[in-house]
Amino acid sequence: MAHQAHAFHMVDPSPWPLTGAAAAFLLTSGLAMWFHFNTMILMSMGLALMLLTMYQWWRDVVREGTFQGHHTPPVQKGLRYGMILFITSEVFFFIGFFWAFYNASLSPTPDIGECWPPTGITPLNPFEVPLLNTAVLLASGVSVTWAHHSIMQGDRKGAIQALALTILLGLYFTVLQAMEYYEAPFTIADGIYGSTFFVATGFHGLHVIIGTLFLLTCLLRQINFHFTSQHHFGFEAAAWYWHFVDVVWLFLYVSIYWWGS
Repeated sequence: MAHQAHAFHMVDPSPWPLTGAAAAFLLTSGLAMWFHFNTMILMSMGLALMLLTMYQWWRDVVREGTFQGHHTPPVQKGLRYGMILFITSEVFFFIGFFWAFYNASLSPTPDIGECWPPTGITPLNPFEVPLLNTAVLLASGVSVTWAHHSIMQGDRKGAIQALALTILLGLYFTVLQAMEYYEAPFTIADGIYGSTFFVATGFHGLHVIIGTLFLLTCLLRQINFHFTSQHHFGFEAAAWYWHFVDVVWLFLYVSIYWWGS
């Protein structure tokens, strides 16, 4: 930083984009191998390489932002725009699933009995586990906001407690959804209802797992004194992502579980 006349971060040469691309190639081809030839060797290699890449790349970003001072205000502004655009792309990702759901449910074809839910499908009761999951995610939105305010006020202990509570609620949501999937009276193979239900709620469940890992990383960073009241964008990005996951669930609950049942 001492030798440059600007506040922007010129990233050092890094091997992680290359290993990340190799991991993505191995994962996708490994999935195809698993589906068609029932061998998981290539997929396991891709998964291991992806996890190693994630750990080391994010470790480098944490070092740049926390210890090397590269995350100046202009760099943080760029990171904010990047996170906003990423969440925007995720919004459109889920819009595709809602589009498929409403396209099928608002004008059901004769193939499925011209009714929704289709003939032969017994939908889940929206006022049992789905309602509990809604309460769990809304509570986690409150606790992540509590964590944010604690960090801004320099309340280290409060931030750690709130983050730990949010992570526990995220894990509880995941366990409840896994139980719901296990006990569901229909499968992903049950026509358009099964495919729209499991793809939309399944991808949301994946986002909850990713968000929980994001918050777990923030908890470890908070324990290691990485965040200050003025410099904590890593946590802010995680909180934005978690609120996005909350909002998507509300739309899923109202559309697929309640109205769609």
